[in-house]
Amino acid sequence: MTDPQSPAEKPAPRPTDKWLEPGPSNALVVYILYLASALIGITAVIGVVIAYINRGKAGGFVESHYTWLIRTFWIGLLYSAIAMVLAMVAVGFPLMIAVVVWAVIRMVKGMMALNRNEPIPDPLTWWI
Repeated sequence: MTDPQSPAEKPAPRPTDKWLEPGPSNALVVYILYLASALIGITAVIGVVIAYINRGKAGGFVESHYTWLIRTFWIGLLYSAIAMVLAMVAVGFPLMIAVVVWAVIRMVKGMMALNRNEPIPDPLTWWI
């Protein structure tokens, strides 16, 4: 009879497990959730929760991506709130479009750096 704890008896990890573990694949999932939020608003909230859970666990260059993602969420939320208030005087509508463009540019910039296995140069910036 074999030991139930032996390596031969342990099931192989599922291929989808890497998406849930802290690291580049998980950060990519958060980027995709943020981009999807343009159509399905709630996915950004799911993405920021995942980023908060995994921040400090991935190590290396990926940490700057989690910081970038978390700050993008909160800054984008602030910019959106300002644009909504200013929508009462019609200035907010173009600002809402500008916020979406700003967020998409940050996501693309982040995904490109992630694809090159590079950190975000200044993850604390408010701009692009």
